[in-house]
Amino acid sequence: MTAVRWVGVLGCVALGGYAATILLRDPTLHSSIPWMLAWFAGALLLHDLVLFPLYAAADRALALLPATRVPLVNHVRLPLLGAGLTLLVYLPGIIRQGEPVVLGASGLDQGPFLARWLWLVLAMTAVSALVWAVRVTRRSAADG
Repeated sequence: MTAVRWVGVLGCVALGGYAATILLRDPTLHSSIPWMLAWFAGALLLHDLVLFPLYAAADRALALLPATRVPLVNHVRLPLLGAGLTLLVYLPGIIRQGEPVVLGASGLDQGPFLARWLWLVLAMTAVSALVWAVRVTRRSAADG
């Protein structure tokens, strides 16, 4: 492992240790610790046993796309990555988790979250497709 990776790993361990000390110092959170550990273990297993093989297989399938003058694979990967990450961030709003709390605090419901996420994914895909088309056009003009 390079020195930069070691520093990154040690930083993550230190951050996790700091978070653990905060949890252990607060007696009101002691009953939550087993649930937090179960969620962490479940997320770890879900990622390693389900999600990683799925997105690794999808990436292998992307590598099988026909070769073009401007590779298409990264123009597909980026919007897919953006869609996945924004889904993780906005999933509680999309599935309307905690809607009464949000409604009480802001006066707004969570109805538009799904439509807004879909529009965001569409925009990321359209921008990526446009960039790819411009790159193909410029490459064709430079060759011709």
